[in-house]
Amino acid sequence: MEKEKLITAIDSEDAIDRAGFIKCMAWAGTGVLWLMTSGVLKSYGMSQLIDKKSGQFKKGIGLPSSDFSFVQISDSHIGFNKAANPDVTSTLRATIDKINAMPHSPSFVFHTGDLSHLSQADEFDILDQSLKSVKTDRIFYVPGEHDVLNDNGKQYLKRYGKETKGQGWYSFDLNGVHFVGLVNVVDTSEGGLGTLGKEQLEWLENDLKGLSASTPVVVFAHIPLWAVYPQWGWGTRDSEQALSYLRRFGSVSVLNGHIHQTMLKTEGNITFHTATSTAFPQPQPGTAQAPGPMKVPAEKLRSLLGLTAVNYVENNHSLAITDTPLEKITESKTSEGR
Repeated sequence: MEKEKLITAIDSEDAIDRAGFIKCMAWAGTGVLWLMTSGVLKSYGMSQLIDKKSGQFKKGIGLPSSDFSFVQISDSHIGFNKAANPDVTSTLRATIDKINAMPHSPSFVFHTGDLSHLSQADEFDILDQSLKSVKTDRIFYVPGEHDVLNDNGKQYLKRYGKETKGQGWYSFDLNGVHFVGLVNVVDTSEGGLGTLGKEQLEWLENDLKGLSASTPVVVFAHIPLWAVYPQWGWGTRDSEQALSYLRRFGSVSVLNGHIHQTMLKTEGNITFHTATSTAFPQPQPGTAQAPGPMKVPAEKLRSLLGLTAVNYVENNHSLAITDTPLEKITESKTSEGR
Protein backbone atom coordinates (compact mmCIF):
# COMPACT_ATOMS: atom_id res chain seq x y z
CA MET A 1 0.00 0.00 0.00
CA GLU A 2 1.37 3.41 -0.96
CA LYS A 3 1.69 6.12 1.67
CA GLU A 4 2.03 9.77 0.79
CA LYS A 5 2.37 12.88 2.89
CA LEU A 6 2.75 16.40 1.63
CA ILE A 7 3.81 19.23 3.91
CA THR A 8 4.10 22.56 2.18
CA ALA A 9 3.13 26.21 2.24
CA ILE A 10 -0.28 27.58 1.27
CA ASP A 11 -0.40 29.94 -1.68
CA SER A 12 -0.39 33.58 -0.62
CA GLU A 13 -0.35 36.93 -2.38
CA ASP A 14 1.21 38.71 0.60
CA ALA A 15 4.75 39.94 0.15
CA ILE A 16 7.53 39.16 2.59
CA ASP A 17 10.28 41.46 3.74
CA ARG A 18 13.90 40.37 3.47
CA ALA A 19 14.72 40.51 7.19
CA GLY A 20 11.58 38.63 8.17
CA PHE A 21 12.16 35.89 5.64
CA ILE A 22 15.77 35.33 6.67
CA LYS A 23 14.83 35.25 10.35
CA CYS A 24 12.27 32.52 9.75
CA MET A 25 14.19 30.55 7.15
CA ALA A 26 17.21 30.33 9.46
CA TRP A 27 15.50 27.35 11.08
CA ALA A 28 12.60 26.56 8.77
CA GLY A 29 13.52 23.05 7.68
CA THR A 30 15.79 24.04 4.80
CA GLY A 31 17.91 20.92 5.07
CA VAL A 32 17.53 17.23 5.87
CA LEU A 33 19.93 15.28 8.08
CA TRP A 34 20.28 11.61 7.12
CA LEU A 35 21.76 8.94 9.39
CA MET A 36 22.80 5.52 8.09
CA THR A 37 23.11 2.61 10.54
CA SER A 38 23.66 -0.96 9.32
CA GLY A 39 21.98 -0.16 6.02
CA VAL A 40 18.95 1.50 7.64
CA LEU A 41 18.45 5.13 6.58
CA LYS A 42 16.74 7.60 8.94
CA SER A 43 16.06 11.28 8.29
CA TYR A 44 15.50 14.33 10.46
CA GLY A 45 14.31 17.73 9.32
CA MET A 46 16.99 20.22 10.30
CA SER A 47 14.33 22.29 12.05
CA GLN A 48 13.52 19.35 14.31
CA LEU A 49 16.92 19.74 15.86
CA ILE A 50 16.82 23.52 16.33
CA ASP A 51 15.38 25.43 19.28
CA LYS A 52 13.31 28.10 17.55
CA LYS A 53 13.88 30.62 20.36
CA SER A 54 17.65 30.43 20.60
CA GLY A 55 18.35 29.28 17.04
CA GLN A 56 20.77 26.68 18.45
CA PHE A 57 20.70 22.90 18.36
CA LYS A 58 18.53 21.51 21.12
CA LYS A 59 20.44 20.20 24.11
CA GLY A 60 20.07 16.55 24.93
CA ILE A 61 18.23 15.65 21.75
CA GLY A 62 20.26 12.44 21.64
CA LEU A 63 20.61 11.50 17.98
CA PRO A 64 21.26 7.77 17.65
CA SER A 65 24.71 6.52 16.81
CA SER A 66 25.27 5.87 13.12
CA ASP A 67 27.80 4.55 10.66
CA PHE A 68 27.76 7.94 8.98
CA SER A 69 25.42 10.84 8.34
CA PHE A 70 24.82 13.26 5.52
CA VAL A 71 22.76 16.37 4.89
CA GLN A 72 20.60 17.07 1.86
CA ILE A 73 20.03 20.64 0.68
CA SER A 74 18.37 21.65 -2.56
CA ASP A 75 17.27 24.45 -4.86
CA SER A 76 19.45 27.31 -3.62
CA HIS A 77 18.67 29.31 -6.81
CA ILE A 78 21.59 31.69 -6.34
CA GLY A 79 20.80 34.77 -8.46
CA PHE A 80 17.06 34.83 -7.71
CA ASN A 81 16.02 38.17 -6.19
CA LYS A 82 12.24 38.47 -6.49
CA ALA A 83 9.69 39.20 -3.76
CA ALA A 84 9.46 35.58 -2.58
CA ASN A 85 13.04 35.96 -1.29
CA PRO A 86 15.18 38.96 -2.27
CA ASP A 87 18.33 37.47 -0.72
CA VAL A 88 18.67 33.74 -1.39
CA THR A 89 22.38 33.82 -0.57
CA SER A 90 21.59 34.77 3.01
CA THR A 91 19.09 31.95 3.45
CA LEU A 92 21.59 29.48 2.03
CA ARG A 93 24.21 30.73 4.46
CA ALA A 94 21.70 30.47 7.30
CA THR A 95 21.27 26.81 6.39
CA ILE A 96 25.04 26.34 6.29
CA ASP A 97 25.28 27.84 9.79
CA LYS A 98 22.85 25.20 11.06
CA ILE A 99 24.85 22.41 9.43
CA ASN A 100 28.03 23.72 11.01
CA ALA A 101 26.34 23.94 14.41
CA MET A 102 25.53 20.22 14.42
CA PRO A 103 27.12 18.30 17.32
CA HIS A 104 28.87 16.05 14.78
CA SER A 105 29.78 17.17 11.28
CA PRO A 106 28.07 15.18 8.51
CA SER A 107 30.26 12.89 6.43
CA PHE A 108 29.12 14.69 3.29
CA VAL A 109 26.43 16.95 1.84
CA PHE A 110 24.16 16.36 -1.16
CA HIS A 111 22.95 19.31 -3.20
CA THR A 112 20.11 18.00 -5.35
CA GLY A 113 20.12 20.68 -8.02
CA ASP A 114 19.22 24.22 -9.06
CA LEU A 115 22.40 25.48 -7.51
CA SER A 116 21.98 28.65 -9.59
CA HIS A 117 18.97 30.46 -11.00
CA LEU A 118 20.24 31.37 -14.47
CA SER A 119 23.40 29.23 -14.74
CA GLN A 120 25.59 32.34 -14.74
CA ALA A 121 29.27 32.12 -13.78
CA ASP A 122 28.92 34.67 -10.99
CA GLU A 123 26.02 32.70 -9.48
CA PHE A 124 28.12 29.53 -9.37
CA ASP A 125 30.97 31.58 -7.89
CA ILE A 126 28.76 32.81 -5.05
CA LEU A 127 27.51 29.29 -4.39
CA ASP A 128 31.05 27.90 -4.31
CA GLN A 129 32.23 30.63 -1.96
CA SER A 130 29.30 30.01 0.39
CA LEU A 131 29.68 26.24 0.47
CA LYS A 132 33.40 26.46 1.24
CA SER A 133 32.44 27.10 4.85
CA VAL A 134 30.44 23.85 5.26
CA LYS A 135 32.09 21.55 7.80
CA THR A 136 32.04 18.28 5.89
CA ASP A 137 34.44 16.05 3.99
CA ARG A 138 32.82 16.48 0.58
CA ILE A 139 29.82 17.90 -1.26
CA PHE A 140 28.13 15.91 -4.03
CA TYR A 141 26.03 17.57 -6.73
CA VAL A 142 23.50 16.83 -9.42
CA PRO A 143 22.26 19.60 -11.75
CA GLY A 144 18.82 21.17 -11.84
CA GLU A 145 17.22 22.56 -14.98
CA HIS A 146 18.30 26.08 -13.93
CA ASP A 147 21.95 24.92 -13.98
CA VAL A 148 21.87 23.92 -17.65
CA LEU A 149 19.88 26.81 -19.14
CA ASN A 150 22.43 28.49 -21.37
CA ASP A 151 24.95 25.88 -22.42
CA ASN A 152 23.31 22.48 -21.99
CA GLY A 153 25.24 21.99 -18.77
CA LYS A 154 28.81 22.54 -20.02
CA GLN A 155 29.72 25.02 -17.28
CA TYR A 156 28.12 22.81 -14.62
CA LEU A 157 30.15 19.80 -15.82
CA LYS A 158 33.37 21.80 -15.84
CA ARG A 159 32.85 22.86 -12.23
CA TYR A 160 31.13 19.87 -10.62
CA GLY A 161 31.23 16.93 -13.03
CA LYS A 162 34.90 16.26 -13.77
CA GLU A 163 34.72 12.66 -12.52
CA THR A 164 31.27 11.84 -13.86
CA LYS A 165 29.90 10.04 -16.89
CA GLY A 166 27.89 11.43 -19.80
CA GLN A 167 25.97 14.53 -18.76
CA GLY A 168 27.00 14.23 -15.12
CA TRP A 169 25.83 10.91 -13.70
CA TYR A 170 28.00 8.83 -11.37
CA SER A 171 28.01 6.37 -8.48
CA PHE A 172 30.15 5.57 -5.44
CA ASP A 173 30.19 3.22 -2.45
CA LEU A 174 30.54 4.08 1.22
CA ASN A 175 30.20 1.83 4.28
CA GLY A 176 28.40 -0.84 2.28
CA VAL A 177 25.91 1.61 0.75
CA HIS A 178 25.76 2.26 -3.01
CA PHE A 179 25.02 5.87 -4.01
CA VAL A 180 23.87 6.84 -7.51
CA GLY A 181 23.63 10.40 -8.83
CA LEU A 182 21.37 10.74 -11.89
CA VAL A 183 20.76 13.61 -14.31
CA ASN A 184 17.21 14.14 -15.61
CA VAL A 185 17.23 17.86 -16.52
CA VAL A 186 19.29 18.21 -19.70
CA ASP A 187 16.87 16.82 -22.28
CA THR A 188 13.54 17.52 -20.64
CA SER A 189 10.52 16.24 -22.56
CA GLU A 190 7.30 17.99 -23.49
CA GLY A 191 5.64 19.66 -20.51
CA GLY A 192 8.92 19.93 -18.59
CA LEU A 193 9.05 16.31 -17.46
CA GLY A 194 12.52 15.06 -16.63
CA THR A 195 14.26 12.60 -18.94
CA LEU A 196 17.06 10.16 -18.15
CA GLY A 197 17.68 8.93 -21.70
CA LYS A 198 18.85 5.67 -23.20
CA GLU A 199 22.58 6.14 -22.54
CA GLN A 200 22.13 6.87 -18.85
CA LEU A 201 19.60 4.08 -18.37
CA GLU A 202 21.99 1.57 -19.92
CA TRP A 203 24.76 2.85 -17.65
CA LEU A 204 22.49 2.51 -14.60
CA GLU A 205 21.54 -1.06 -15.46
CA ASN A 206 25.20 -2.02 -15.77
CA ASP A 207 26.16 -0.08 -12.64
CA LEU A 208 23.69 -2.06 -10.52
CA LYS A 209 24.24 -5.50 -12.04
CA GLY A 210 27.11 -6.59 -9.81
CA LEU A 211 25.46 -5.57 -6.53
CA SER A 212 23.86 -7.97 -4.09
CA ALA A 213 20.12 -7.48 -3.57
CA SER A 214 20.88 -6.82 0.11
CA THR A 215 22.97 -3.74 -0.71
CA PRO A 216 21.28 -0.51 0.46
CA VAL A 217 20.98 1.89 -2.48
CA VAL A 218 20.53 5.67 -2.33
CA VAL A 219 19.63 7.45 -5.58
CA PHE A 220 19.63 11.22 -5.89
CA ALA A 221 18.47 13.40 -8.80
CA HIS A 222 16.83 16.81 -9.20
CA ILE A 223 13.39 16.12 -10.68
CA PRO A 224 11.37 13.46 -8.79
CA LEU A 225 11.57 9.94 -10.19
CA TRP A 226 7.84 9.41 -9.73
CA ALA A 227 4.79 11.23 -11.05
CA VAL A 228 4.21 13.90 -8.41
CA TYR A 229 2.21 16.15 -10.79
CA PRO A 230 2.99 15.62 -14.48
CA GLN A 231 0.86 18.63 -15.50
CA TRP A 232 3.58 20.84 -13.99
CA GLY A 233 6.48 18.72 -15.18
CA TRP A 234 6.90 17.24 -11.71
CA GLY A 235 8.00 13.77 -12.73
CA THR A 236 10.42 11.91 -14.99
CA ARG A 237 9.10 10.48 -18.25
CA ASP A 238 11.29 7.35 -18.34
CA SER A 239 11.75 6.81 -14.60
CA GLU A 240 9.85 3.51 -14.56
CA GLN A 241 12.66 1.82 -16.45
CA ALA A 242 15.20 3.09 -13.91
CA LEU A 243 13.00 1.95 -11.03
CA SER A 244 12.66 -1.50 -12.58
CA TYR A 245 16.41 -1.97 -12.09
CA LEU A 246 16.06 -0.97 -8.41
CA ARG A 247 13.11 -3.10 -7.34
CA ARG A 248 15.18 -6.18 -6.58
CA PHE A 249 17.05 -4.38 -3.79
CA GLY A 250 15.78 -4.67 -0.24
CA SER A 251 16.34 -1.00 0.64
CA VAL A 252 16.22 1.85 -1.89
CA SER A 253 15.94 5.55 -1.02
CA VAL A 254 15.40 8.14 -3.76
CA LEU A 255 16.18 11.77 -2.89
CA ASN A 256 14.98 14.65 -5.09
CA GLY A 257 14.45 18.40 -5.07
CA HIS A 258 12.78 20.58 -7.72
CA ILE A 259 9.31 20.95 -6.18
CA HIS A 260 10.47 22.99 -3.12
CA GLN A 261 8.39 21.04 -0.63
CA THR A 262 8.57 17.82 1.34
CA MET A 263 6.76 14.85 -0.12
CA LEU A 264 7.18 11.25 0.95
CA LYS A 265 6.06 8.13 -0.87
CA THR A 266 6.83 4.44 -0.60
CA GLU A 267 6.38 1.75 -3.25
CA GLY A 268 7.42 -1.67 -2.01
CA ASN A 269 11.05 -1.35 -0.96
CA ILE A 270 11.58 2.02 -2.67
CA THR A 271 11.05 5.19 -0.66
CA PHE A 272 10.96 8.63 -2.30
CA HIS A 273 11.75 11.88 -0.51
CA THR A 274 11.71 15.41 -1.94
CA ALA A 275 13.43 18.24 -0.08
CA THR A 276 12.45 21.82 0.58
CA SER A 277 14.34 24.69 -1.03
CA THR A 278 16.77 27.02 0.72
CA ALA A 279 15.35 29.81 -1.48
CA PHE A 280 11.54 29.85 -1.59
CA PRO A 281 8.49 27.54 -1.39
CA GLN A 282 6.21 26.54 -4.27
CA PRO A 283 2.46 25.81 -4.20
CA GLN A 284 0.97 22.40 -3.64
CA PRO A 285 0.36 20.46 -6.85
CA GLY A 286 -2.71 21.79 -8.63
CA THR A 287 -3.47 24.59 -6.15
CA ALA A 288 -2.25 27.36 -8.45
CA GLN A 289 -2.30 28.04 -12.18
CA ALA A 290 1.36 27.10 -12.45
CA PRO A 291 4.36 26.30 -10.26
CA GLY A 292 6.66 29.09 -9.18
CA PRO A 293 7.95 31.12 -6.22
CA MET A 294 5.33 31.83 -3.54
CA LYS A 295 5.26 35.08 -1.57
CA VAL A 296 4.73 34.12 2.06
CA PRO A 297 4.26 36.64 4.91
CA ALA A 298 6.98 36.27 7.51
CA GLU A 299 4.58 36.02 10.44
CA LYS A 300 2.80 33.07 8.81
CA LEU A 301 5.82 31.16 7.56
CA ARG A 302 6.20 28.94 10.63
CA SER A 303 2.60 27.75 10.44
CA LEU A 304 2.69 27.15 6.69
CA LEU A 305 5.92 25.17 6.47
CA GLY A 306 6.25 21.81 8.19
CA LEU A 307 8.82 19.18 9.00
CA THR A 308 8.88 15.44 8.59
CA ALA A 309 10.82 12.70 10.37
CA VAL A 310 11.19 9.45 8.47
CA ASN A 311 12.33 6.13 9.89
CA TYR A 312 13.21 3.31 7.51
CA VAL A 313 12.78 -0.12 9.12
CA GLU A 314 14.77 -2.69 7.21
CA ASN A 315 13.15 -5.90 8.45
CA ASN A 316 9.61 -5.07 7.28
CA HIS A 317 10.29 -2.16 4.92
CA SER A 318 7.81 0.08 6.72
CA LEU A 319 7.88 3.85 6.72
CA ALA A 320 7.09 5.79 9.89
CA ILE A 321 6.27 9.46 9.37
CA THR A 322 5.98 12.26 11.91
CA ASP A 323 4.68 15.65 10.75
CA THR A 324 4.89 18.77 12.90
CA PRO A 325 4.11 22.41 11.99
CA LEU A 326 7.10 24.57 12.80
CA GLU A 327 5.15 26.81 15.16
CA LYS A 328 4.46 23.80 17.38
CA ILE A 329 8.07 22.67 17.74
CA THR A 330 9.00 22.27 21.39
CA GLU A 331 12.12 21.39 23.30
CA SER A 332 11.19 17.73 23.19
CA LYS A 333 12.34 15.46 20.40
CA THR A 334 9.68 15.44 17.67
CA SER A 335 10.68 12.38 15.69
CA GLU A 336 8.90 9.24 16.79
CA GLY A 337 7.54 6.28 14.90
CA ARG A 338 3.87 5.71 14.60
